[in-house]
Amino acid sequence: MLLGLWLALIGLAAGVLIGFNLPMVLPYAYAKYMSVAALAALDSVFGGIRAAMEENFDNTIFLSGFFSNALLAAGLAFIGERLGIDLYLAAVVAFGVRLFQNIAIVRRYLLKK
Repeated sequence: MLLGLWLALIGLAAGVLIGFNLPMVLPYAYAKYMSVAALAALDSVFGGIRAAMEENFDNTIFLSGFFSNALLAAGLAFIGERLGIDLYLAAVVAFGVRLFQNIAIVRRYLLKK
Protein backbone atom coordinates (compact mmCIF):
# COMPACT_ATOMS: atom_id res chain seq x y z
CA MET A 1 0.00 0.00 0.00
CA LEU A 2 2.77 2.44 0.87
CA LEU A 3 4.57 1.47 -2.35
CA GLY A 4 1.48 2.56 -4.30
CA LEU A 5 1.47 5.87 -2.47
CA TRP A 6 5.11 6.51 -3.29
CA LEU A 7 4.56 5.52 -6.92
CA ALA A 8 1.65 7.95 -7.15
CA LEU A 9 3.68 10.78 -5.61
CA ILE A 10 6.66 10.05 -7.88
CA GLY A 11 4.34 10.01 -10.89
CA LEU A 12 2.79 13.30 -9.82
CA ALA A 13 6.21 14.89 -9.36
CA ALA A 14 7.40 13.56 -12.72
CA GLY A 15 4.29 14.92 -14.41
CA VAL A 16 4.81 18.34 -12.88
CA LEU A 17 8.47 18.40 -13.95
CA ILE A 18 7.62 17.33 -17.48
CA GLY A 19 4.81 19.88 -17.66
CA PHE A 20 7.05 22.74 -16.55
CA ASN A 21 9.77 21.80 -19.03
CA LEU A 22 7.60 21.39 -22.13
CA PRO A 23 7.89 24.35 -24.50
CA MET A 24 4.10 24.59 -24.82
CA VAL A 25 2.26 27.82 -24.04
CA LEU A 26 -1.51 27.93 -23.84
CA PRO A 27 -3.37 31.07 -24.91
CA TYR A 28 -4.53 33.35 -22.11
CA ALA A 29 -8.15 32.73 -23.11
CA TYR A 30 -7.87 29.13 -21.84
CA ALA A 31 -6.33 30.04 -18.48
CA LYS A 32 -9.56 29.80 -16.48
CA TYR A 33 -10.49 26.47 -18.04
CA MET A 34 -7.11 24.88 -17.53
CA SER A 35 -6.63 26.13 -13.98
CA VAL A 36 -10.01 24.86 -12.85
CA ALA A 37 -9.56 21.55 -14.68
CA ALA A 38 -6.10 21.12 -13.11
CA LEU A 39 -7.52 21.83 -9.65
CA ALA A 40 -10.26 19.25 -10.22
CA ALA A 41 -7.70 16.71 -11.43
CA LEU A 42 -5.50 17.34 -8.37
CA ASP A 43 -8.52 16.82 -6.15
CA SER A 44 -9.09 13.45 -7.82
CA VAL A 45 -5.42 12.48 -7.44
CA PHE A 46 -5.35 13.23 -3.73
CA GLY A 47 -8.73 11.55 -3.33
CA GLY A 48 -7.22 8.47 -4.97
CA ILE A 49 -4.22 8.59 -2.64
CA ARG A 50 -6.59 8.86 0.31
CA ALA A 51 -8.65 5.91 -0.95
CA ALA A 52 -5.51 3.84 -1.43
CA MET A 53 -4.43 4.56 2.13
CA GLU A 54 -7.89 3.58 3.39
CA GLU A 55 -7.61 0.42 1.24
CA ASN A 56 -10.77 1.03 -0.77
CA PHE A 57 -9.26 2.33 -4.02
CA ASP A 58 -11.18 1.48 -7.20
CA ASN A 59 -9.52 2.32 -10.49
CA THR A 60 -12.83 2.73 -12.35
CA ILE A 61 -14.12 5.23 -9.79
CA PHE A 62 -10.80 7.09 -9.84
CA LEU A 63 -10.60 7.41 -13.63
CA SER A 64 -14.25 8.36 -14.07
CA GLY A 65 -13.98 10.95 -11.29
CA PHE A 66 -10.71 12.32 -12.67
CA PHE A 67 -12.10 13.05 -16.12
CA SER A 68 -15.67 13.94 -15.16
CA ASN A 69 -14.52 16.41 -12.45
CA ALA A 70 -12.09 18.08 -14.85
CA LEU A 71 -14.70 18.31 -17.60
CA LEU A 72 -17.38 19.55 -15.22
CA ALA A 73 -15.11 22.25 -13.84
CA ALA A 74 -14.07 23.42 -17.31
CA GLY A 75 -17.72 23.31 -18.39
CA LEU A 76 -18.71 25.51 -15.45
CA ALA A 77 -16.03 28.01 -16.42
CA PHE A 78 -17.23 27.99 -20.04
CA ILE A 79 -20.91 28.42 -19.18
CA GLY A 80 -20.09 31.12 -16.66
CA GLU A 81 -18.05 33.01 -19.23
CA ARG A 82 -20.91 32.85 -21.72
CA LEU A 83 -23.36 34.14 -19.10
CA GLY A 84 -20.98 36.82 -17.86
CA ILE A 85 -20.82 35.23 -14.38
CA ASP A 86 -17.68 33.92 -12.70
CA LEU A 87 -19.01 30.37 -12.20
CA TYR A 88 -15.47 29.02 -12.21
CA LEU A 89 -15.14 30.40 -8.68
CA ALA A 90 -17.72 27.86 -7.49
CA ALA A 91 -15.54 25.07 -8.85
CA VAL A 92 -12.42 26.61 -7.32
CA VAL A 93 -14.04 26.76 -3.90
CA ALA A 94 -15.57 23.27 -4.09
CA PHE A 95 -12.48 21.50 -5.37
CA GLY A 96 -10.17 23.58 -3.20
CA VAL A 97 -12.02 22.58 -0.04
CA ARG A 98 -12.04 18.91 -1.06
CA LEU A 99 -8.36 19.06 -1.98
CA PHE A 100 -7.35 20.44 1.40
CA GLN A 101 -9.56 17.90 3.20
CA ASN A 102 -7.96 15.02 1.32
CA ILE A 103 -4.46 16.36 1.98
CA ALA A 104 -5.28 16.74 5.69
CA ILE A 105 -6.53 13.15 5.90
CA VAL A 106 -3.45 11.82 4.08
CA ARG A 107 -1.19 13.87 6.39
CA ARG A 108 -2.93 12.54 9.49
CA TYR A 109 -2.64 8.99 8.20
CA LEU A 110 1.09 9.39 7.53
CA LEU A 111 1.71 10.96 10.94
CA LYS A 112 -0.02 8.05 12.70
CA LYS A 113 2.17 5.51 10.92
